[in-house]
Amino acid sequence: MTREFILGTAGHIDHGKTSLVKALTGKDCDRLPEEKARGITIDIGFAHLELPGLKIGIVDVPGHERFIRNMLAGATGIDIALLIIAADDSIMPQTREHLEILKLLGIRHGVIALTKADLVDPTTLEVVELEIRDLVMGSFLEDAPIIATSAHTGLGLEALKEAIAAECAKSEKARDRGFFRLGIDRAFVVQGHGAVVTGSVVGGSLRVGEEVEWLPRREMVRVRALHHHDKPVDEVRLGMRAALNLAGVKHEDLARGQELATPGYLLPSRLLTVRLGALASNAKPIKHRLNARIHLGTSEVMGTISVLDADRIEPGQSALAQILLEEPVMASWGQPFVVRDAQAAHTLGGGTVLQPIAKRIRRRHLELLVQVERLESKDPLVRAATALWFAGLEGTDPLSLARDADLSREEIEPTIQALRTSGELVESSTGQTRKLLPAGPIKAIEEKILTTLGRLHDQFPLMSTHERGHVEAQLSWLKSDELVRRVVDSLLERKILTGNRKRIGRADFKPKLSNNLRKLKDKLVEAYRLGKFQPPDPSSFTALAGGHASSMGDLYSVCEMEDELVKVADGIWLHAESSELMRKLVRETLKIRGQKGEPGMTVAEIRDLLGTSRKFAVPICEHLDAIGLTRRDGDTRVLAVAPHTEITKGD
Repeated sequence: MTREFILGTAGHIDHGKTSLVKALTGKDCDRLPEEKARGITIDIGFAHLELPGLKIGIVDVPGHERFIRNMLAGATGIDIALLIIAADDSIMPQTREHLEILKLLGIRHGVIALTKADLVDPTTLEVVELEIRDLVMGSFLEDAPIIATSAHTGLGLEALKEAIAAECAKSEKARDRGFFRLGIDRAFVVQGHGAVVTGSVVGGSLRVGEEVEWLPRREMVRVRALHHHDKPVDEVRLGMRAALNLAGVKHEDLARGQELATPGYLLPSRLLTVRLGALASNAKPIKHRLNARIHLGTSEVMGTISVLDADRIEPGQSALAQILLEEPVMASWGQPFVVRDAQAAHTLGGGTVLQPIAKRIRRRHLELLVQVERLESKDPLVRAATALWFAGLEGTDPLSLARDADLSREEIEPTIQALRTSGELVESSTGQTRKLLPAGPIKAIEEKILTTLGRLHDQFPLMSTHERGHVEAQLSWLKSDELVRRVVDSLLERKILTGNRKRIGRADFKPKLSNNLRKLKDKLVEAYRLGKFQPPDPSSFTALAGGHASSMGDLYSVCEMEDELVKVADGIWLHAESSELMRKLVRETLKIRGQKGEPGMTVAEIRDLLGTSRKFAVPICEHLDAIGLTRRDGDTRVLAVAPHTEITKGD
């Protein structure tokens, strides 16, 4: 099986990077007229090299200090670095800077090409090799092969190909999280086809015809065609250079720094929480509130650095920091970035993203900083639990959790299940929307609801339930009515609460009725049972209640909650058995009439069916409409279109 890799060049201007790539591949990466006229590389160029079992996309970057921004855009997504140093020049400023950038970007594999070897004598060549070994000591290139080459004579080209192949063989492919990502590094128009973008696929796969999210615009775009190494393909995946022909997109709206990704995975953000390190070679520290250029993916954005646990970051040291950006960027946990000064003259340092979507953290806030440090854990469960903690009562969703905790697509559900089992996560779903919430704050909300109900039960000992809206209003400080409703629904589902959409109570509460009230209640219920469809008037119990007359309203509520009475309208109740019989009689009669093609029933006919009076027949008919059993059709009632939606006790 052919393996795909992306190789990026690095090195000082005029050290022969582009010439070497042309000698290796036959392709001139200098495509701009200005590049050809001046003889220097200004922007990134692309070529490809095929070796036995390998397809290698090559990104050729400019070496001039003025174009480091372009070099950084091109370095995104490379698997293997080719550090190029001219034998007649040896180590130069951008040699060092490019090597520092490669280290900051987390590159772990590479080869060193010593170009223009035909221009120096063997002694000079040996001295330069010794200088290179000193330069790369302690870096990922410490043991990398140094291949003497000449693009002019062909010296060392085969040896260089063998060294690149050997480095690919021992290189582990970047971990694929299963979410498509491509940072745009070029955008142009192809006549007759429209807008085309290119970039390195740093995650997932994409097929022709699929849609991706165009960020930071957050628009969905369809992929009309795909190219890889100048050939049409049906699919591109991690480790490939790719060109995407996008449908319905204006070329002028596309720009380097934008990104195409799996819908819902990334979000634009202007605030990142990071681990930031200052280069040991820096003469000055990175100070709090420093304005700098932030290079992330293919983007370059100005930002202000807030050092969270110190006043400055000394050379060779690191600290937790937040970066407030002038424009939004897209990031995921662990993504590397590079910091350069505002004048774009020097590389100051770099680090990794800990929070792609962050909120402001007060400096030296110990509790928050401890939590931020937990995001650096190698354990994905710890990272996920911490990301959930930071999400708070706003919650998160599975894709966002994957982005914020560095989970692959396959790891999402096992991680959610593990956190649920450990009691750290509560899931609340509405339709197809899944919301993941930290268990701690949710438990606090549950306790608040139970405490509020406990207080109401103490205040009104005869009432099994209370107005749900009144209870939920006690948590208005959360500023999330939907969340409170979901927590109440969860308590109802788990039978910690009893009630319905209108009234709720604690399941462990029983109305405290005295012997006299219990006897009064029993008489009241029996009167409604005997009354059937001509129930008694509540005022008829006033004399019977005596000194308990003021408790009659609560007593009716107790009867409702204990499923003994059903409220039909204000002041009208039916015994539960009568209510059930009423629904059965009306349902069966209307069903038979419908089968015979006869019209529905009038109020008078329902009155006669139930053997009641018009006084009760009208509110009974309105009640049957309200619970979804019937619907009004002119002067008649017919069965509702969807009788299964009939509301029963408990709704």
